[in-house]
Amino acid sequence: MIIILICAVVLIFVSFIIWICSRYKKCPSDKIMVVYGSIGKNKDGSNRSAKCIHGGAEFIIPVFQSYAYLDLTPISIQVDLKNALSKQNIRIDVPSRFTVGISTEPGVMQNAAERLLGLQLSEIQELSKDIIFGQLRLIIATMDIEEINTNRDKFLAAVSENVESELKKIGLRLINVNVTDISDESGYIAALGKEAAAKAINDAKKSVAEQDREGSIGEANAKKEQRIEVSKADSLAIEGENEAKMKIAMSDAALREKEAEARKIATTAEKTQAAKALEEAYAAEQSAERARRDKEQATLEADVIVRAEAKKKELELAAEAEAEQIRRKAKGEADAIYAKMEAQARGAEEILRKQAAGFAEIVKSVGGDADAALKMLIADKLEDLMRVQVDAVKNIKIDKVTVWDGGQNGDGKTSTANFISGMMKSVPPLDEVFALSGMQLPSILGQKVEEKTEATVNNSESKAE
Repeated sequence: MIIILICAVVLIFVSFIIWICSRYKKCPSDKIMVVYGSIGKNKDGSNRSAKCIHGGAEFIIPVFQSYAYLDLTPISIQVDLKNALSKQNIRIDVPSRFTVGISTEPGVMQNAAERLLGLQLSEIQELSKDIIFGQLRLIIATMDIEEINTNRDKFLAAVSENVESELKKIGLRLINVNVTDISDESGYIAALGKEAAAKAINDAKKSVAEQDREGSIGEANAKKEQRIEVSKADSLAIEGENEAKMKIAMSDAALREKEAEARKIATTAEKTQAAKALEEAYAAEQSAERARRDKEQATLEADVIVRAEAKKKELELAAEAEAEQIRRKAKGEADAIYAKMEAQARGAEEILRKQAAGFAEIVKSVGGDADAALKMLIADKLEDLMRVQVDAVKNIKIDKVTVWDGGQNGDGKTSTANFISGMMKSVPPLDEVFALSGMQLPSILGQKVEEKTEATVNNSESKAE
């Protein structure tokens, strides 16, 4: 039983050792091992996203850490850039092939772990192609076609610098760039080639003509020396033989005729070839001039379109600004009107509240008797009421009053007195003013005669009883 227990303990211990050893992972040379999970913290205190290992090994802590691999195999990308706009506003086609791969630089390798881990090869290839397309168009837009076509080293250096700086942001590096051919739909590059070919042909023809000329001059000089020596020998050897001299002279004349004909043929051939060379050069210049004219026209049209778009945008922004100003002004006026009305309402409310409080104090001061309170208010305003009645007739201007007075009436009044009395009665009495307002004149201010008489009779009867 003890032996079985010891064997079980040993087996468990050996299994644990084997399991621990299996967590020690070695990174192959063609891969990058990315350890993620609980890695630690950066220098700034933030959590570290991943740890990249290339060409080494690392112990993976169980439960807390895990790992994955990034393949370092180079990726070949075919980039067929078409209709890219150059600095001269001429669209060109630049087919090329780029070779990229995941970088092993420490910082760039960290970018690859954060942005490319888990992506398929085709996904990485499409992402790289989008970046390369954008940078190629940007570089071509800053260079002339002649510069791109003739100075390939400068073009490739600019492409490598711009593309690699962008690829490093996602963890890639540029391995190789191969531009196969450059062409344009307008034929500008072909015209440049024809111009260079015509210039080379003209230079070759000029060199051949110069060599022919030097040969003719050498041949003529040799014949001249020969004739001089022969003439001297003839003059010394056969002096006096006129017949021989005649034959020699005739032979010299024929020779000169043949030489003149030969020179004529050579000169004609030389001028013919020169005329053909000039004709081809003029044709090449005309083709180049047409290409330049098309370029200038395209540039002018592009400038007009850009200015029109800028003017349109300026007008739109001005209209929007004016509309926004009108809206804000209207809103400000509405807010001012609202604030004014709100202040007036609060003022009226406060006045009414103060009046109500004053009325309440008056009623309270007379022991709650509303009639007494009303008498106090009327007594306070009685002077003003009397002034209003007096003012009603005070300002009446009567320039002249003619009265035919016939003496006294039955009540003992004259016509003049009746006129004045009637004018004063046109002013409403206080009891009628109070009646129109729905109130009753207090008894302290007096009663009508009929009411006084009825009240006196009632009082006398009550006393008699």
